[in-house]
Amino acid sequence: MATAAPIKGIHWPRTLRARLFIILLAGLAMAHAMSFAVLFSERYLAARSVMFNTLETDVATSIAILDRLPAAERAAWLHRLARGSYRFVLGPGLPGNPELEPADAEVASKIQAAIGAKYPIKVESIPGAARHLQAHLRLSDGEPLTIDVTPRGVMPVADWLPYVLVAQLSLLVLCSWFAMRQAIRPLANLARAADTLDPNSNTPRLSETGPTEVAYAATAFNAMRDRIAQYLEERVQILAAISHDLQTPITRMKLRAEMAEDSIDRDKLVQDLGEVERLVKEGVAYARSAHGNHEQASRIDLASFIESLAYDYQDTGKAVTIEELGDGAIVTRPHALRRILTNLIDNALKFAGSAEIEVQRQESAVFIRVLDRGPGIPNSQLQAVLQPFFRLEHSRNRDTGGTGLGLAIAQQLATAIGATLTLRNRDGGGLVAEIALRQ
Repeated sequence: MATAAPIKGIHWPRTLRARLFIILLAGLAMAHAMSFAVLFSERYLAARSVMFNTLETDVATSIAILDRLPAAERAAWLHRLARGSYRFVLGPGLPGNPELEPADAEVASKIQAAIGAKYPIKVESIPGAARHLQAHLRLSDGEPLTIDVTPRGVMPVADWLPYVLVAQLSLLVLCSWFAMRQAIRPLANLARAADTLDPNSNTPRLSETGPTEVAYAATAFNAMRDRIAQYLEERVQILAAISHDLQTPITRMKLRAEMAEDSIDRDKLVQDLGEVERLVKEGVAYARSAHGNHEQASRIDLASFIESLAYDYQDTGKAVTIEELGDGAIVTRPHALRRILTNLIDNALKFAGSAEIEVQRQESAVFIRVLDRGPGIPNSQLQAVLQPFFRLEHSRNRDTGGTGLGLAIAQQLATAIGATLTLRNRDGGGLVAEIALRQ
């Protein structure tokens, strides 16, 4: 069950579905209880009215019959004249209390109204756990007669009524749950789509069917997604155009600098122009990395892919080794994956001088790790280094600090191909960069 948070003294569930379910169910249950109470009260008043009317008529008739019968025959008629709430007894009855409760006084007044002034009557309350009244009078020949009354305070309830109430409550719960499901499901779908929003991915668009409000929200969300995709595409096009336009003047400036007389200033100028050119290229690469899904996915042999990448580095004299190599084929975007691994290996070579590659295959994922024995990264900055233009080395020396885009490009490309890039410090010193590819 969802954990609860106190709100004004009431511990509400955290989920909107549970809150609305409780509110709706409580409202329907209270409305149902009020309707049942009103119907029960109306039935009680109607039954009470019928009982009193019947009491007046039956008592008057019964006393008239007993008064006209011979004294010897009256006892035989007593059981015939008895009813559920009262009976007749020949004799003075039991001693009681003349002080009556309001409810008993009402019953006494009905009996007196039924008998009339012809038979003087005295009504008393008989002590006991249940309500018990006795009305004492004398017939025309002087024989004492007692009307023994046991009023029914509660109407009898049918045996099937509790089952009906349980069935009604179950129906209320079912309808409330179904209503909440219909109301919250579009909101949950919208939240899930927003959480996994990637305008460049092939994830299905939100369905624009259903109630008017839901269809309108889905249409607005899909339109927003299209606009974001358009803005990202425009960003890449603008950066590519800037890069293209800058290449020509940068190349001319480098040629002019190289043709100038040898000097320290000339060498610094050529170096600075090279850094500008590299920074422009890295910026464009970062912008384009968000659109890594433009490459079609294909099936590759993972072992051959990793070996080819390592051999390319080894041919240039770089210390890149393969420690563990899992076999088998995977479906991915090979150029994007190669760029990710290249950035991670270059990062390891820059700060540690060597890099190790491990590949492990599990049932649902393939893990590719690039390990080094460099200085590592403080734990508090393991996530920050994946952001663009963030450098642990804050100097202006690009050889040590770099552009701050290598890991950011790897992170963005990993997201584009559906992988996860995780950085952690290695036991004994160094860094582990792990790529998890879900298959």
